[in-house]
Amino acid sequence: MSDTATVTSINAAAARVTAAKARRRRLLTWLAVAVIVGVALYAVYAALSSGKTVSTDNAYVGAEVAPVMPLVAGPVAKVLVLETQGVTAGQPVVLLDDADARIALAQAQAAFGMAERKVRGYAANDEALAGQVGARDADVARAKSDLDRARTDLDRRQALAASGAVSGDELTNAKNHFAGAQAELAQAQGGRRAALGQRQANQVLVAGVSLDQNPEVAAARARVDAAQLALNRTTVRAPVAGEVARKQVQPGQQAVIGVALMSIVPTTQAYVDANFKEVQLERVRPGQPVTLTSDLYGSGVTFHGKVRGLTGGTGAAFSLIPAQNASGNWIKVVQRVPVRIDLDPRELAAHPLRVGLSMKAHVDISGGR
Repeated sequence: MSDTATVTSINAAAARVTAAKARRRRLLTWLAVAVIVGVALYAVYAALSSGKTVSTDNAYVGAEVAPVMPLVAGPVAKVLVLETQGVTAGQPVVLLDDADARIALAQAQAAFGMAERKVRGYAANDEALAGQVGARDADVARAKSDLDRARTDLDRRQALAASGAVSGDELTNAKNHFAGAQAELAQAQGGRRAALGQRQANQVLVAGVSLDQNPEVAAARARVDAAQLALNRTTVRAPVAGEVARKQVQPGQQAVIGVALMSIVPTTQAYVDANFKEVQLERVRPGQPVTLTSDLYGSGVTFHGKVRGLTGGTGAAFSLIPAQNASGNWIKVVQRVPVRIDLDPRELAAHPLRVGLSMKAHVDISGGR
């Protein structure tokens, strides 16, 4: 190769190196400009948004977990759901053995039928007692007639006794007959009062109410309703819609009143308890908008909610063993107050949350005073 060609090659290589260095300087310059612009934009954003939000990552999902408790005792015949299974409100979840409840219902229904027949018997007795009162009225009328005749006979004989036209024996017989007539009248009147009292006592049992409203029938019907209710309660139902959790029941187990068989977590009605520092709460008010993200879904899914309110005390005050700040040594610790945040049910339906999940909450306090 000639010297001229060599020089030309060297010059071309030097030109390429120079061009590469120039491109590298331009790239570094643009990168520096981008970094400076980014920092400036962030500074502007921070300046504009400063004081408009308060944030915390000490926030957790909660829900009004509903325990499923039997209202009647009995052996478990069948469990209809599994752990984590979704259920609707009122859906049967556990069946108890209902043999005893069915027998009790049959007994109550039989007693109800007997009560109805007994009350109908009161009505029938009223007619019979009315007949007895009528008969006693006739006895009284007959006794009064006999008394009147005995009085007239006695008066006549007393008038003739002075002239000797009536013997002493005959006058005595007339007096005895009159006294006997008086006794018969008193007895007839007593029989009438007794018959009338029996009828009035019977009428008290049926007067003023229909058969269905009679107290004996109503009490028997109430016992039927109670037995039917006890039978219905052998089917244990979900109190709310949600997912089954903490299931601790198996067939053959003895269900006890007041002891939870499982819990239902209403995942579409979850809320968040965000524990803000006390120094952050000056402008936090109910109704303020909140944006939240969860560790479960990451920053790609944003939840929206509103502040429901602040609890009545700090977490330390409501702890199992509250702090005793009046004791000897004391160190001031910034306290946290739980803030209840209601979530959008539609977002929860699209992205369900579980109780206890961690959240990050940002409360917009720009409207707070």
